[in-house]
Amino acid sequence: MNNQNPNDIACILVVDDSADSLKFLTDVIEKTGDTVLVALAGQKALDVIDEVTPDVILMDAVMPGMDGFETCRRLKENSKMLHVPVIFMTGLSDTEHIVEGFQAGGVDYLVKPINPDELIARMQVHLANAKMAQSAYVAMDDARRYLLATDKRGTILWNTPQAARLIILLEPEEQTHVLRLPEYVRIWLGEQFDSEMATSAQLMLTDTVEHQILISYIGQSGKDEYLLRIIENNFATTQTRLSKNFGLTTREAEVLAWLATGKSNRDIGSILDLSPRTINKHLERIHSKLGVENRTAAAAMALNAM
Repeated sequence: MNNQNPNDIACILVVDDSADSLKFLTDVIEKTGDTVLVALAGQKALDVIDEVTPDVILMDAVMPGMDGFETCRRLKENSKMLHVPVIFMTGLSDTEHIVEGFQAGGVDYLVKPINPDELIARMQVHLANAKMAQSAYVAMDDARRYLLATDKRGTILWNTPQAARLIILLEPEEQTHVLRLPEYVRIWLGEQFDSEMATSAQLMLTDTVEHQILISYIGQSGKDEYLLRIIENNFATTQTRLSKNFGLTTREAEVLAWLATGKSNRDIGSILDLSPRTINKHLERIHSKLGVENRTAAAAMALNAM
C-alpha cells in the first residue's frame, strides 16, 4: 500500500513510552509509505512539534510523567496544532477514559492491542477529514472570508490562515506559538456576549486613512463557539473592487467603503471633504445601483464584497 505521489505522503507522529510499541507502529505505518516520527514521552512530543507539524498524531494515553491526555491538551494550545487529529491508543477502555480523551482534544480512541488494518483505516479517514477542513479554510481565505471561532473567553478555537496573519499583525510582539486575540478584543467580546451580542456588532481594530482592520460577529456556530470575521480594508483595492462589482463611480465607491466600516455621514463628509448634503446624494445613487433601500443593507452588501 505504497503512496506513489509525494503529495500524498503523510507525516505521522507516534508518542509512546514503549519501545516495542513504537517499533510495531513504525513498521505498520512505514508499509503505507508515510513518514514516521517518534517520541518516547509527552515533553518530547512537544519538542518535536516546535520543529515539525505532523499530519496525524498517535498518542499513548498512559505514560509516566505527563500522560497522553495532558500532552494532547498542551499540544492543542499551539495554534498550528488545532487542526491536527490526535488518535489515542491505550489499554484503558472505561467510558470515563474515552470521554477524557475526547475532552483533551482527541478525535478517536483505539484500545490496545492495536489491529494494524483498523489503525490504518482510521488514520486515513482522519487524514482525509483534516485535509478537507484545511481546504475549506483556504477556500474561505481565497474568497476573502477571513474567519475564526472563539469561546466566550475569547480563546481561539479555529481560524483560517489569513485570519491568523491579521491577528498577529495587531500585536506581533505579544504573539507566541499560542495564537491569541489582543486583550482589548477579548474584553469587547466578553461585553458583547454579556449583552447578547447582535450580528451587527463590530469593533475597529486599526483605523487609518489608507488601511483598516475590523472584526465583526457573525453568529453562534456551536456550543460555546462563536464565529467572527476579520475584515482587512485597504481602501485603494477595496474601492476598485466595489466600483467594479456594483458599477459605482470612484466617489460612490469611496463613500460606500467608509459606510461599510460604520462611519456616519458626517464622518464620511469630513474624511472626503464633502458636505453632508453631497454625501446624501451619493448614498441615494448607491442605494439605487445596489437595489437596496437603506444604508444598513448597502453596508452589508459592501462587507460581503470586501
